[in-house]
Amino acid sequence: MPVSKSPFPRRKSSSSSPFTAYPRKKPSLSRQSSSFSKDKFTDEQLSDTGLTPSLAPSGTPQDVLSLVRYVQQNTWDAIPEVSGMNSSRIAETLRYRETLPPVVSLPHLYALSVSPTETERGLARLVAQGVARKTVIPGRAVANSGGSVLAEGVVVINEWKALLRSQADIDGQTKDKYFALMDARSGSTTTPTTGLERDDFQQLVRAGFLTNPTAVSNSASPSTLPGMSSLLDPYKAPSGSLAAVGGRGAVHESGGGGSALSTQSSRSHDSNALSPEMTFSLPNTGAYLKLLFSARLHLVHLLKQLSPRYREATRDLLKERWEGNTLGDAASVAKRARGEWNGVLPGKTKKWREFHGLRFEWVLEECVGCGAVEVFETGMGVMGVRAR
Repeated sequence: MPVSKSPFPRRKSSSSSPFTAYPRKKPSLSRQSSSFSKDKFTDEQLSDTGLTPSLAPSGTPQDVLSLVRYVQQNTWDAIPEVSGMNSSRIAETLRYRETLPPVVSLPHLYALSVSPTETERGLARLVAQGVARKTVIPGRAVANSGGSVLAEGVVVINEWKALLRSQADIDGQTKDKYFALMDARSGSTTTPTTGLERDDFQQLVRAGFLTNPTAVSNSASPSTLPGMSSLLDPYKAPSGSLAAVGGRGAVHESGGGGSALSTQSSRSHDSNALSPEMTFSLPNTGAYLKLLFSARLHLVHLLKQLSPRYREATRDLLKERWEGNTLGDAASVAKRARGEWNGVLPGKTKKWREFHGLRFEWVLEECVGCGAVEVFETGMGVMGVRAR
């Protein structure tokens, strides 16, 4: 068959475009990557004119009780009027705050103290007078940050006793015996249980006011935190068994207070099974530890994001990241109050979803006290924060 020709004549390439005579070049990956050279993204190191001696605002009393009150009163931020959270989440946040024990870590006090030595002496006097008590706070170090593994906390005796009096599941005689043990062992974190009956022992352990000393001896990883042993791998347990749902006493072991020792009578009826030494503790210490260490880790992670090379940033920039980059100026707050969209709502940020409104200043003070970060003066009117 004869080949048919197209009725449309082909245009010559020379007249197709005025740029036809120029040689064609394919895009080079090397040229593209050179435009995004590493030099453009290297963070600059902040000038360091000296470490900040104390993070407490000027005029803050330096006695131990005043520092403890300051920490307790400045732990949480108030819930914004336009937060992006419904009533259920707000109620859950408020309940969570109320259930945490009234304990303040000793490194936190050191971060606020002008003279840690004087603070230690003042605390020793309060312990000897029966006004305050030290308690062991087990945990794990912040990864690659030099955070402390085992620390101590400070609790005001009146708050400790008021918390025990509010427990309806503990009878009055058991409470009196516990108070007698506290008064007799004011300078010790442990106590003998020879003066307690089995029922008294079980009530106190179930409520979380006594715990086994071995719970604080192994604290190198999250799996050895108090109450985490029976919750590690429930999927390997037979279906329908107690182990499949965390074991007996799982609610108490996961931070709800107490430990599996409270159900010891169901496993052993031997009267000599009571531990001769127990550790004074507070309910929901597990929830407090989880909040404490997860907040430390998150703050150090933000520093690494802001400055991968030097792991430092200005305090204001770090606070902005902790807040979730939400706009907090007066104009933005007014727009949210009128229902106008103005960026991310606070309730959608990690600060409120996971940390229930934990203040940035509280986390920074905790990280400085445990040795995870250090705060220094930059000589430009702003403070810098550096991960250790």
